[in-house]
Amino acid sequence: MDTNAILKAFNESSKGTLMETLDIEYVALGDDFLTAKMPVNAKVHQPLGQLHGGATAALAESVGSAASNFFIDHKNQFVNGIQLSINHIKSKREGVVFATAKNIHKGKTTHLWEVTIVDEKGNLISVAKMTNIVLTKK
Repeated sequence: MDTNAILKAFNESSKGTLMETLDIEYVALGDDFLTAKMPVNAKVHQPLGQLHGGATAALAESVGSAASNFFIDHKNQFVNGIQLSINHIKSKREGVVFATAKNIHKGKTTHLWEVTIVDEKGNLISVAKMTNIVLTKK
């Protein structure tokens, strides 16, 4: 597995999307995880100057969806997110957050991911669970 090439492909596929708008960048991957980072600044703040829960959810869904792509036949299949549940633990005003997706279940038609979001100091910011469905291309 060429980790750098895969990360580069994920980042290039984000151009012109919400991931680019939020400055989400895929930064690490392994046999059982994928990690992306997102800067925390005014672009992702809610009116009180804190990281917006919706931006955090978008980060979680982005990394969970991308991670499912390791387990599918790209020629004949694609992945759609069908459920996201997220708990926000701690607020964040500036810096960087990292979302790491780890697979809980890899079935033929569904994938379940736990996505942990931490800041640059390792503080837990949010925890999400995401379910993806694997569909056949027509």
